[in-house]
Amino acid sequence: MNKPDKILVVEDEKDTRFILEKLLTKNGYEVVSVHNGSEALDVLESFSPKVVVADWTMPVLDGLELCKILKSNDDTKVIYYIILTARTSLKDRVTGLDIGADDFLIKPIENQELLARIRSGIRIFNLQNELKSIEHSKAILEMACTIGHQFNNPLSSLMMTLKNIEEEVKSKKLSELDDDFKIVSQSIMRIKSLVDDLVHLQNPTTIDYTSENKMIKLS
Repeated sequence: MNKPDKILVVEDEKDTRFILEKLLTKNGYEVVSVHNGSEALDVLESFSPKVVVADWTMPVLDGLELCKILKSNDDTKVIYYIILTARTSLKDRVTGLDIGADDFLIKPIENQELLARIRSGIRIFNLQNELKSIEHSKAILEMACTIGHQFNNPLSSLMMTLKNIEEEVKSKKLSELDDDFKIVSQSIMRIKSLVDDLVHLQNPTTIDYTSENKMIKLS
């Protein structure tokens, strides 16, 4: 079962906040509501919404300032940001768009229009994350291919050199070096297998290496 999409409502007016929360919850969203932008920043440390619905005019930290903060942060800038406002002038809309707001709704708000804008915002949020995932996978593939090819030439030279040395040693019957050659040969084959995995990597995924680091999973 899919988890409900998360919405953060930022509205200082108690009745409006209650109505918005009830409407969105009734339509299947997971909703958290707060009184102002400052409280929203606290909530966002543990709550990751796809859409923020925020009033423009609020005490402490208004909707426009909150938008500016979120859009300047790499972790929150993809959140779809809808501003609720009674301001109808073109200048105000331009100001909001310049700050980074994704959409505006003029109060009083029509419920179905709000729901439609939120659905649109969620689609855009999901698409942005899909594109980020594609770009990340592409970067991993390019890196793996580059590393693989960079290793391939010196590895081939090393294999040829080892083969020549091995033949010379055998011709002189220095059997005591056989075990050393086996170890070197096995190490080279492991490196070659790694290079082949990197060059032919198709669907890159990562696994935990340490608590703070990940590594590419190879076959």
